[in-house]
Amino acid sequence: MLENVAQYQFVAKPQPTFYFIGVTTTKSSIMKIFPLWTRELGHPEIVIEGVDLKLHDTVEAYRQAVAQIKYDPNSLGALVTAHKISLYEAVHDLFDYLDPYAQICGEVSSISKRDGTVEGHAKDPISSGLSLDAILGDNYFAHTDGEILSFGPGGSTTAIALHLINKSKLDDRPRRFVVVGRSARSIERLERTLASQKTNIVFEYILNDDPQRNDAIMKQMPPASIIINATGMGKDLPGSPITDQGIFPENAIAWELNYRGKLGFMHQARAQSEARQVRVEDGWLYFLHGWTQVIAQVYQLEIVGDLFDRLAAIAGGIAR
Repeated sequence: MLENVAQYQFVAKPQPTFYFIGVTTTKSSIMKIFPLWTRELGHPEIVIEGVDLKLHDTVEAYRQAVAQIKYDPNSLGALVTAHKISLYEAVHDLFDYLDPYAQICGEVSSISKRDGTVEGHAKDPISSGLSLDAILGDNYFAHTDGEILSFGPGGSTTAIALHLINKSKLDDRPRRFVVVGRSARSIERLERTLASQKTNIVFEYILNDDPQRNDAIMKQMPPASIIINATGMGKDLPGSPITDQGIFPENAIAWELNYRGKLGFMHQARAQSEARQVRVEDGWLYFLHGWTQVIAQVYQLEIVGDLFDRLAAIAGGIAR
C-alpha cells in the first residue's frame, strides 16, 4: 500500500473543488444543479468535478481519488455513489476519522475535511431514512402489516435496514425484511453487518439471480409491502430484477432507488398502478437528501427546513 504524499500524483486545484466519485457522472443532473445550489448556499467559488471509475475498480484508482482530496488544499471533499464499499475497503487507512455508520457498514459515501483531518461518513442511513419516512409517514407498518422486499444486498439496502432497526417506535418497523442478492459475498457481508445489531425485525436472505424466481418471491409478499430495487439495474446495469410478468402485492409501494436511466423496474410497477393499486416512487427524494447531506458535511452547515425546500425547488426546475 502507498504510504505518503510523495508517492501520489495529485493536481493543485486553482479554486475550491467538490468531487463526485461515480460511474457516469457527466450524465447526472447534479452537474447542472450543483452550481445553482452552491450559489444559493453562498459559495459560488466552489466548482464540481466528476471522477468516473469502473465498478469495483483497482485499489490504486480509489487511493488516487482520495489522495487528491487529502493532499490538495483546494480539494474540499466528495460524494461517493456506486463505489462506497469498494472505496472503503481500498482506502480506509487514509481517513483520520470514520463515523460509526461508516465502520458498521464498511462504506464511505461522504469525504470531508475538518481542521486538517480527512473524515469519512456513511450518510445513506440518514438520507435513505429521511426519504423513506417521507414516503411512508408515521406508523405505516402498524397500519398495514406490510413487509419489505429489497432486491440488492448492497449499501442502500444496508442503510435502509439500519435506519429501520434504529427507529424508536415499534410501529415504524416492519415485522420482516427480505433481501435478495446475486452475490453470496454481498449477502454474507450484509448478514454480518446486521447480525451485530439488536432488533426485532426478522431478516431473510435469499441468494438468487433468476428474475423469474424473483417474481415468485415478490408474489409471496403480503399486501402493502414495500418492494425496492436497490440493484442498480435500470441505471448502472441493464434490465430489472423482475420480469414483466412479475406481480406486485396489492397496495404495494414500489421504490425505485434510481431517478435516471431506463428504470425498467419503475415502468413495470407503473403498469400495475391501477390494477394492483401499486404506488410508485422513484429515487428523486433519495437523490436530494443524499446530496444535501454530503454537501452539508463538506460545507459544515445544516441543510434543513426552508433551505432544503429551496434547494429541492432549484433542482426540480433543472431535472424534473
